[in-house]
Amino acid sequence: MSDKTITRFAPSPTGWIHVGNLRTALMNYLIARKAGGEFILRIDDTDPVRSKEEYVDGIKRDLDWLGLHWDRVERQSLRLEKYQEAAQQLRDMDRFYEAFETPTELDLKRKKQLNMGKPPVYDRAALTLNDAAKEALRAERGEGVWRFKLKHERIVWNDGILGDVSIDGASVSDPVLIRGDGQILYTLASVVDDTEMGVTHVVRGSDHVTNTGTQIQIMHALGGDVPTFAHHSLLTGPQGEALSKRLGVLALKDLREAGIAPQALLSLMSRLGSSDPVELRTEMSTLIDGFNISRFGSSPTKFDAEDLKPLTAHYLQTLAVTDVADHIAALGVPEVQAEQFWAVTRENITTLHDLKGWWDMFSLGADPVIDDEDREFVAQAMGLLPEGPFDAATWGTWTAAVKEATGRKGKGLFMPLRKALTGQAHGPDMSSVMPLLQVVKARG
Repeated sequence: MSDKTITRFAPSPTGWIHVGNLRTALMNYLIARKAGGEFILRIDDTDPVRSKEEYVDGIKRDLDWLGLHWDRVERQSLRLEKYQEAAQQLRDMDRFYEAFETPTELDLKRKKQLNMGKPPVYDRAALTLNDAAKEALRAERGEGVWRFKLKHERIVWNDGILGDVSIDGASVSDPVLIRGDGQILYTLASVVDDTEMGVTHVVRGSDHVTNTGTQIQIMHALGGDVPTFAHHSLLTGPQGEALSKRLGVLALKDLREAGIAPQALLSLMSRLGSSDPVELRTEMSTLIDGFNISRFGSSPTKFDAEDLKPLTAHYLQTLAVTDVADHIAALGVPEVQAEQFWAVTRENITTLHDLKGWWDMFSLGADPVIDDEDREFVAQAMGLLPEGPFDAATWGTWTAAVKEATGRKGKGLFMPLRKALTGQAHGPDMSSVMPLLQVVKARG
């Protein structure tokens, strides 16, 4: 095995990648970068029907957005000959056999085994078929699937998160590696790629633990080195519910379009499920330096997309106006007002999308909120409001005049005026708001 640390992220381009995929990608990326190694983006596109180029482009766009830059891209669809060579190698050593059961027959076998109190493991009936029987089945049903013949012995490894893992090979069905239509399945393709590409560390979800056991046996059969495996916990919703039903709204592209900052997403996902606290990290280097996979646990990990909002808001507060100048200009904010606009709004937004509401208020005026008991007071106050443009002194001068005329003071003075001008009970200091305010609807 190579002295250089090599990791990979191997998504299938059959849909948009989501937060669960990101967890795997990020851990593999951080391990590679911390060791000064190599991070491979490997597109698992062996399914020609479901794989789409738009999803390949989407995967790259999402990773680019997050700053998870790969060292090279591999396409499994371009390596099919390699997988066929490995399949033939397994046939030659009598570790690969063809089976012809239909899904219905397999389901019946499983039910019978469960009724008898036995584990639902494939019974290897196909190994008893002679050549004539295989030809007859092939003529009747078409090509069969190809299964890897597991050794019925314990498969053990030291997992980077789970610790010592042991699986009884006899408790697992011989895995199907090639479908009847000839499609190479993930288990075989991944083993061949990991071996040939010198992958040293594989981090993936805990739903792959059993699959890892079978892959280790295939690696041994093909003479490959076994990488260091680590299986992270699966994400659940905030109440512990299965996340799978909600992944449609947790695609990275949707989070990006919702205005979530990549730094917020990376900060959360690099610590979620570990013993380290989640803290905003604005630089990738600090994420890399602080990452330690041994600090992650095996228990299901709760993910709440709402946690990304305060992290995004915190991140935005660290930005200078030059960092968001293009976004502010696109709203129509005059360049001379951009710095003041950002200073007033940046601590009062959750995402950059919120800036539009603020600029609409400043440029078009807010719908005033006036309580019944304050109507006469607000009307009198509006009569004392000078014509614009306003400046930083306007609020203090105006409220002093209103106080003198009405006798109101404190919250009873300031709150009704804020609500009348901005339509909000809370917000930035009004002395800073006034110079940006171009329209006052409450006058009418």
